[in-house]
Amino acid sequence: MTNATKTFSTKNIVSVSLRSAVYAAMAVTAFCLVGILSYIMINGIKVFKPSLIFGRFTAENPSMGFSIFTTCLVIALTLLIAAPVSIFCAVYLTEYAKRKNRFVRFIRLATETLAGIPSIVYGLFGAIFFGTHLGFGYSVLTGCLTVAIMLLPVIIRQTEEAIKAVPDMYREGSYGLGASKLRTVFRIVLPSATPGILSAVILSMGRIIGETAALLFTLGTVARFPGSPLDSSRTLALHMYISTRDGGMAGRDVAFLTGAVLIVIILLMNIGASYLGGKVGKDFEN
Repeated sequence: MTNATKTFSTKNIVSVSLRSAVYAAMAVTAFCLVGILSYIMINGIKVFKPSLIFGRFTAENPSMGFSIFTTCLVIALTLLIAAPVSIFCAVYLTEYAKRKNRFVRFIRLATETLAGIPSIVYGLFGAIFFGTHLGFGYSVLTGCLTVAIMLLPVIIRQTEEAIKAVPDMYREGSYGLGASKLRTVFRIVLPSATPGILSAVILSMGRIIGETAALLFTLGTVARFPGSPLDSSRTLALHMYISTRDGGMAGRDVAFLTGAVLIVIILLMNIGASYLGGKVGKDFEN
């Protein structure tokens, strides 16, 4: 066997090995996803009763209707606070700030630092600053403000990458037609980057839905519908945690059903966001 043949054979073995490793990793990931979802959904459907979702919360019937409403309210208010700040910050960093600017380096360092802080530390900060010093107490508003700070690094970095992916020819064409910098950013760049921005929003929604530590210190655990943003309540994730902690086997069943409801909500939100992103992209192309 010649050296060339040996080299070719070795390359084939390496190529096949790497391809097999990639397929194996993909299979393990898919198996874990399907296994976890199936396990939660099957155990949740087993104990499903309409009263556990639509009924009134009592010790005998730990209904989660108020938790579903609170979760949707927290998602909406948190994104209303975090999304504009994050998107405008990303626009400044990518479209207006000069390269190697000290202020830009400071903002990037701040976002990276914020991304690495444990959520329980955010909860402690939110409870002391928003809850005590600003007087909001245990409330939906305190929880939303705290989680909004947590989401800033996620949305800023994802939005930056989405804006950078927009071809420069779009900007040059807009400038060539006499459009201003501001008009180019908001009529050309941001619509083109919408799919990437929506991906950041979807990731943020997932973090809001699954957050427990920060909301435990800020939102509270009261089992009721919040009448205003200054009322305390609990999200589905908190409802699952409290049911598992205090409810024994019955609480474990409620936790499975809560997990199944969370999965359904996340799927619906992802489908809605994907549809909206596709619609916006088609409208921009037309």
